[in-house]
Amino acid sequence: MFQELAAWGRTSMGWFFGLKLHLVVNDQGELLDCCLTSGNTDGRKPVRNLL
Repeated sequence: MFQELAAWGRTSMGWFFGLKLHLVVNDQGELLDCCLTSGNTDGRKPVRNLL
């Protein structure tokens, strides 16, 4: 289903193939916004759109 969006990415734990889920949560644990990006997307890029 998301095969064309998935890509090789790297974290502090090593390499992976897949997607990244970015979440914005308030201090009460409520989900405010979310975004799904490819594995090779810089984790800082979606922040501006989420906030």
